[in-house]
Amino acid sequence: MSGHVFVVGADLTRLVCDDVLVPTGRTLRVAASWRDLLPADLVADEDEEGVCVDLSWTGDERVLQVPDGGQRQAWLLDTVDDCDRGLDWLLDGAREALAAVARREVEEPVHGRARRLVGLPALGTGWGGAAGRRGDLLQQLLPVLQEAAAEHGFDVALVLRGPSDLAAAQRIRRGDSSGWDLPDHLRGLAEQLGERARRGQLALFIGAGVSAAAGLPTWEQLLGELAGRSGLDDDLRTGLSQLPPQDSAALLARELGRDRLQAYVQDRFGPGPYALAHALIADLPVQEFVTTNYDPLVELAAADIGRDLAVLPYEEAQPGRPWLLKLHGDAAHPESVVLTREEYLQLGDSRAALAGVLHSLLLTRHVLFVGTSMLDDDLIRIAHQVRSAVSGPDRGPRHRSGTVLALREDAARSRLWEQDVETVAMSRGSTPAAEAARRLEVLLDLIGCLSTPPTGFLLDPAYRGMLDADERSLADALQEVAARLPEGPGTSSAAAEVAALLRRLGHGRSAGRSDEEPADAASEPRDDRLQAQRPG
Repeated sequence: MSGHVFVVGADLTRLVCDDVLVPTGRTLRVAASWRDLLPADLVADEDEEGVCVDLSWTGDERVLQVPDGGQRQAWLLDTVDDCDRGLDWLLDGAREALAAVARREVEEPVHGRARRLVGLPALGTGWGGAAGRRGDLLQQLLPVLQEAAAEHGFDVALVLRGPSDLAAAQRIRRGDSSGWDLPDHLRGLAEQLGERARRGQLALFIGAGVSAAAGLPTWEQLLGELAGRSGLDDDLRTGLSQLPPQDSAALLARELGRDRLQAYVQDRFGPGPYALAHALIADLPVQEFVTTNYDPLVELAAADIGRDLAVLPYEEAQPGRPWLLKLHGDAAHPESVVLTREEYLQLGDSRAALAGVLHSLLLTRHVLFVGTSMLDDDLIRIAHQVRSAVSGPDRGPRHRSGTVLALREDAARSRLWEQDVETVAMSRGSTPAAEAARRLEVLLDLIGCLSTPPTGFLLDPAYRGMLDADERSLADALQEVAARLPEGPGTSSAAAEVAALLRRLGHGRSAGRSDEEPADAASEPRDDRLQAQRPG
């Protein structure tokens, strides 16, 4: 079956995937940002600008498999066009590399994903010589990646460096409706949610299912891991499975001791590689996120594209700054973790203010629930409180305040929640969970494509070739405005506002790139377009 090509902003050294293409040249020097993907014994020399890899070419081949690559297999690809061979040469290298990846046998994709995931940057846009032709490169690279995904059956993640790149790639993809293997009702849902995100009307609720794709345990799996460390005899461990989860957690906390339990949660849910879904979610032009997860993976994925999320309630929310509410605590603050029934009951008391934030979102935004079964006691309580606040004998039916993206059809659960949210299943009940989770990723990818502002590259000279005549005229006029703007101390607030708008349209992004820029760095954390998004 055909694979899918995802377009996402992320750091390829931290994105969970099976294979990563690392750009290099005949000297086998790579940008310093790729260092974490290389075994220490293969680093022949390094400085602030790059790393020399202790391997060698045996002929005119362009692809080298890095030995002992670990969980993410790295491949070195020659992208430095020092003979002016053009984009066709770069594209041929991409085809050769993806064919080599396909020949490597993989028993099971990482963390049980339905398909292998191959990550790569915009090849050749650093030392490779294509930096000034990024628009031409993307227009030709995307079809090559789609052909490889169709031929080899794996998924591809094109990880781009900045907002201009993402905006340009999404514009190209919007012109090709065949890029998403989704049924019509999910395409329609993506259009609705994409429009809500563009207007600043969408908020995200992120459940444990999202972090499971990064290898973190679900609630039930966490209890199993804790039980294995508790020292309880077999009869008691069997009895744990017959208790409600919060009561099982209470018994385990008593046996382990609170300090030991907190230390385990802090270590198990600490910083680490994030899943594709984390990156797709962090890319959405959304300002408000809520999660019951303890891990920091959403905020790490956001930081890697330059989005500085305020983590509530540990940091102060600021106007214009997106935020993430940790409803059940944060592994970085293990004393805050909500696990036992007593702690859940406290949420309705001392932690009521946190629940009130979700109350507010359900009343004023459309909340997209991802990775949750909607069986959490807190969610049930909060939804009931919102329903009670807006219903009454003299009030008509209200619009549902959210959408739940479920992996499988569950008619009873959908009926239970139908007054509050619409539940949309990714697949029928017989579909394997991993394949349903992959379809959810494809849906998030389409929502991201449709919600990305189409003008983020308008003033970036590397993409001028993608503009039509009217857009070029507009870009020229805006460049004249940019040239007239005052700079330095004392700049008026009006000028600063206009300057921020021009930056969001791509002004000043490619102009500062020099010939000494590292080849296709792993990430470029800079995205004031998303930071400055305002509700519409």
